[in-house]
Amino acid sequence: MNPQAEELNKIIREKNPVIFELLSEKGKNIFFPKKGILGQTADAKGTKINATIGAAVEDNGSPMRLESIESNVKLDPSLVFPYAPSFGRPDIRARWKSMIYEKNPSIGNKVLSLPVVTNALTHGVSMAGYLFVDEGEKVIVPDLFWGNYNLILNHAYGAELQKYKLFKGNQLDLDAFKASLEADGIGKKILILNFPNNPTGYSPTIEEAKAITQIIKESAEKGNKIVVFSDDAYFGLVYEEGVETESIFSQLCDLHENVLAVKIDGPTKEDYVWGFRVGFMTYGIKGGDAELYTALEAKTAGAVRGNISNAANISQSLLLAAFEDPAYQAQKEAKFTIMNERYHAVKEVLKDEKYNEYFTALPYNSGYFMCVQLADGLDGELIRKILIEKYSIGIINLSNVIRVAFSAVAAADVKELFDGIYNACKDSKK
Repeated sequence: MNPQAEELNKIIREKNPVIFELLSEKGKNIFFPKKGILGQTADAKGTKINATIGAAVEDNGSPMRLESIESNVKLDPSLVFPYAPSFGRPDIRARWKSMIYEKNPSIGNKVLSLPVVTNALTHGVSMAGYLFVDEGEKVIVPDLFWGNYNLILNHAYGAELQKYKLFKGNQLDLDAFKASLEADGIGKKILILNFPNNPTGYSPTIEEAKAITQIIKESAEKGNKIVVFSDDAYFGLVYEEGVETESIFSQLCDLHENVLAVKIDGPTKEDYVWGFRVGFMTYGIKGGDAELYTALEAKTAGAVRGNISNAANISQSLLLAAFEDPAYQAQKEAKFTIMNERYHAVKEVLKDEKYNEYFTALPYNSGYFMCVQLADGLDGELIRKILIEKYSIGIINLSNVIRVAFSAVAAADVKELFDGIYNACKDSKK
């Protein structure tokens, strides 16, 4: 093992040996290289002639660039063309951390790590898998989950997805969740919580969030060592009263010394910048301090460097400029209003009981999506094809659960959408 990895492991073991046990073999071996090329480059910063970094510069010292690209970007070239650090730009890391506290006031004065920048949330989940998942280990997920978890955690890292039933009636199946966490006895547990959930668009009520937290706490008190990946891709998009508006991370980040909370989030869905590919990983654990978190950040940045080197500088710069724009919050609220209208248009249309002949809505209250469960005897794949060919409507079929992205449907088109699904169901029976 590299001495720099051993140095980080020593800090983690001294601060909280549970975290060391939660690390995968890759996670234990990874480090951010302070020596070698990066260390020598850092030492040379500010020199008159700097021939260390693998980037080209103009004779005046500014980043070398093509005018055909620069002419389309308003930002200063220094914020666009050079590499960003593997940890992410310090300014956007600090700003995102302050925004986590602003958006989740119940965190209060709990101590968190500084977020590490990833190439959006998919990469964040992958880096969490790199750091905490060994081949053959189980990752606890609901039976309705984002399909990319399969590619990332199962196919890339060899984990087994251990599924539990998400719903019981119109509520979360907390008994199934608890049973899944208790399966296989006391030991290491890896858990993903994704709220608002993709594909269902469901977030826990305030009481359900408290119950989830209590179940995890009781599990930790029994001796389980738990790492929770909080996939907050759709954070902030809650459309009903009584639904928890904060991330479940808020309740987990200081819950117990046996529970490491990993917040995986970013502006992709929150700020409607799908192509920017910027995300963040933030850590929280009871008793966590700056030294422990610095070690975890270094391992995370090492994993990022060994995987993609660093996230795009221009995306980080554009986002930071937006966050500091006085109009930013009002613009977000305006887009939320549109999303809220689309959600309520779906709710209104589905009051028509005629649809119950062929499908019923699964619980939904937030996010980008909602799902309907097809009645027995219907073929979701056939219906999907009929919708495209006859009605020019696109949906996602998930084993006879149809996912509808109302985020991409104008409120005025919602009735046509569900009438199309209804008619395609009827057509499929002929």
